[in-house]
Amino acid sequence: MKIERKVFVVTGGGNGIGREVVLGLLTRGARVAIVDRRTDDILETIRLAGVGAERVSSHIVDVTDEAAVAALPAQVEQVHGQVDGLVNVAGIIQHFVRFADLTEAEMTSVMDVNFWGVVRMCKGFLPLLSARPEACVVNVSSMGAFVPVPGQTLYGASKAAVKLFTEGLYAELRGTPVAVTVVFPGGVATGIAQNSGARIPGAPEADAGGADADAKKMAASLTSPQDAAAAIIGGIERGSYRVVIGKDATMLDRLSRLAPQRATDLVAKKMASLLGH
Repeated sequence: MKIERKVFVVTGGGNGIGREVVLGLLTRGARVAIVDRRTDDILETIRLAGVGAERVSSHIVDVTDEAAVAALPAQVEQVHGQVDGLVNVAGIIQHFVRFADLTEAEMTSVMDVNFWGVVRMCKGFLPLLSARPEACVVNVSSMGAFVPVPGQTLYGASKAAVKLFTEGLYAELRGTPVAVTVVFPGGVATGIAQNSGARIPGAPEADAGGADADAKKMAASLTSPQDAAAAIIGGIERGSYRVVIGKDATMLDRLSRLAPQRATDLVAKKMASLLGH
């Protein structure tokens, strides 16, 4: 898909991977409707972009707000006249606790943002996308959809749901102008924990005395948001079915299919410290 002069809607465009996707699309000549729940984050993305108002619009929308999401397609179309691409990046993680210790409210929140937010956005924008000569839907899942991570059971389930939902969309939209892509990032250096209100045990920001050697090594191995965004945009241009980002995600993608129990045991053992055992 050619990006220049196309109009894209990007959720989570105020920070992290979403911000870098917005900036990358604008650099390639697209127009972008930025969707995020934080006004200040959107304004900072627009400042970094340094483009005129005719190229970018801001939409303060929480993807858990069903009415706001339902009204969004008409608002974007009114500003830009068309919609050629939808990139669902917005997502949150859960607190690092066992499933038995999760509250009903937190479980609902994780599923509502990560899964139902994607579903609502796709449902609302698909009629506009289907009317274009070429269009795309890109949904960001996670390597957590391949293998469970201790303390992130609901998060992983929400991202596995995004995976199969997106693959289902692909199957239904084959032969139409709408390309469908599912994205599996590995570890990416973003503020998702802070934005989710979740503390990561052993993370540098959680330890005033400095991170231990394992935490520092883990941080150094993370993919940058810029590289993750570049991979996503490359997938849009190629019309890719899947985009797997990072050596960690690539390895788990393969291992989870070849030896699923071994992959689960490997991650459970490596990440057991997140739950203090």
